[in-house]
Order: sequence, then C-alpha cells, then structure tokens
Amino acid sequence: MHLFIVITIQAVTSYLATCAFGIIFNIPMKPLLHGGLIGMIAWLIYFFLFQYSGNDFAATFAASLVIAIMSQIFARVCKNPVILYSVSGIIPLVPGGLTYSVMSRAVDNHFDVAIYFAEKAFVLSGAIAMGLIFAEVLYQIFEKMKHKSSRKITTNLFFSKK
Repeated sequence: MHLFIVITIQAVTSYLATCAFGIIFNIPMKPLLHGGLIGMIAWLIYFFLFQYSGNDFAATFAASLVIAIMSQIFARVCKNPVILYSVSGIIPLVPGGLTYSVMSRAVDNHFDVAIYFAEKAFVLSGAIAMGLIFAEVLYQIFEKMKHKSSRKITTNLFFSKK
C-alpha cells in the first residue's frame, strides 16, 4: 500500500509540474496535456530505474530517450511541432535542485562540495542531451529505412514484368 501511495504522489506531482512549465511556455491545451503525460511517464521511468539500479545517469538517459520518442509520436499523430512535447516533457528531469546546491555551497565557501554537485549536474544534463539526440538519430534512421522500402515497393510496381 505504501508503494502505491508513493508512486501515485510521484505521478501526480510530475504531471502537474510538467503542465505548469508548459503553461509558462504558452503551450496550447491539448499538447500541454500530452506533454504532461510524457513528463509523468518519463519521471516514473527515471524513478523506477534509479530505485532499482542507483545509477542516475542511466535513469536520466533512459527517461530522456523515452521523452524524445514519445514526443516524435505525439507530434506526428497530433500534427504539432516536436518541441511542444519535448520541452515540457523534459522538465522533471532537469537537475535544478543540484544547480541550486552548487550555488548554495559556493556561496558558503564549500567549494569541494560545490564542484562535486556541479560535476553531477553537468553529467545529468549531458545524459538528457544524449537521450534526446540518440532518439532523434534513431528516428532519422527509421524514416530513411521506411522511405527506402516504400520506394523499392513503388519501383517494383512500375518496372515489374507482366
């Protein structure tokens, strides 16, 4: 029962946070709700992977990969730009708390801890970027293969001997 409550709280708060940032960016209502769903699913993936493995880099990479793939799907289905979904969906993964800790420790002259947190924030930001880029590359490869196979079918229809 306790785990169900934790998962529910994580899902609801990540959905609301994602939608709230989407409102700040003036995203229209339908993409806003879809972006909230993307952010919630990505956060739950991150949450479970981090709980299971303890590796925040891998969890962040996997969640951002899912965000990019789902953003591509929603963009094609709803005929909207991909950026509407990926910007709001990525918000739960952004290491804002870590960057705040960097500045707080630096102001308190705890530079060794500040550098540690800065390195961690930098690595997690890189994981987000890598996940988004990797998904885009996979999508481009998929589109080329799809285009190539449809062209091959069309060519065979026109040039086949009867």
